[in-house]
Amino acid sequence: MALLTGKRVLLGVSAGIAAYKSALIIRLLKQAGCEVRVVMTDGAQAFITPMTLQALSGEPVRTSLLDPEAEAGMGHIELARWADVVLIAPATADLIARLAHGMADDLLTTLCLACETPKLIAPAMNQAMWRHPATQRNITVLEQDGWQQIGPDAGDQACGDVGPGRMSEPEAIVDAVLKRLTPPPMANDALQVVITAGPTREPLDPVRYLSNHSSGKMGFALAAAAAASGANVTLISGPVNLPTPRGVTRIDVESAAEMNAQAQRLATTAALFIGCAAVADYRAESAAAHKIKKRENSDTLTLTLVKNPDIIAGIAALPADQRPLVVGFAAETQDVEHYAREKLSRKGLDMIVANDVSSAELGFGSDDNAAWLLWRTPDGTDSEHQPAQSKTALANVIIQRALSLLPF
Repeated sequence: MALLTGKRVLLGVSAGIAAYKSALIIRLLKQAGCEVRVVMTDGAQAFITPMTLQALSGEPVRTSLLDPEAEAGMGHIELARWADVVLIAPATADLIARLAHGMADDLLTTLCLACETPKLIAPAMNQAMWRHPATQRNITVLEQDGWQQIGPDAGDQACGDVGPGRMSEPEAIVDAVLKRLTPPPMANDALQVVITAGPTREPLDPVRYLSNHSSGKMGFALAAAAAASGANVTLISGPVNLPTPRGVTRIDVESAAEMNAQAQRLATTAALFIGCAAVADYRAESAAAHKIKKRENSDTLTLTLVKNPDIIAGIAALPADQRPLVVGFAAETQDVEHYAREKLSRKGLDMIVANDVSSAELGFGSDDNAAWLLWRTPDGTDSEHQPAQSKTALANVIIQRALSLLPF
């Protein structure tokens, strides 16, 4: 279950080409457990239909201030009171100007004036329009009025220009909304959580290495969820291109040996250890000091590989008075639950999360995942299956289940 179940987001969509991204924003908010209602300007309907956003939100889309049926009960006031947060994405230069001057000439601007809850805005426009002094004055006014600005990003634009003005990506926008809806956690220094994430790289020579397809997204989502629960989180990460979650201490490593050294150092003072990294099982017996040259008279190359340390099994084998609760991961391509049960027993884990990485839509590199959760009980083991969902939502489930197994 997502941590933000029942939180209510009012999404305003104005007339920009980035309106197509609003569909993904709704999907991500719903996956996080939020209720979403949508208000569209007249111009927005030229870029994406109300029917599309209604299907995604599960709620009727409002488009007119002068809707006799809705306004019979002062619908715009009801909407303003309903929302826990207002998000406008995309926000055009025109809409920003009207909001900055307190205009109430359509449903969206009217309910923004009537709404006293937090408001966020994601600008989207041509780079020259964004840089124009009038737009900069207007956005400053909104910030002074309490609006939180998200973006914009810089890059290629639909008109062919390059520069600032692109609407931020849906994931960044939703992350800002969820942070606004989530009260700062009460830090619990006694609850130390260590998480490994991402791939490892095992050098073959100065320019080559052995690695895998892990993006680190699941481990980083777990770190964010644990920090949101109030834990003191240390994330040991292999080489990935991801921002460090808020409130998380990050240690970057390259090889399995480096990751193992950090894990062994930190695990004895942790209450919970989660091994989510995709650690290389083998490394070169000895990495070449110089680049390995292609041999013109041979079509093969023989490498001698040796086993890497089994990080998760090593943590699970610590003495009882030094051992944290240990959660492992299993990436499988068949018989997922069967292999997960075998690994849970063989490595002496307290809990395991197993997922099928044979699907292109789930697992490595994807934003979504599905998994089997298995954990030890006094009577044996228990399990549950989590269907496909965002890695953020799944991370919340995993963290809450792991914390429930702690002895305090």
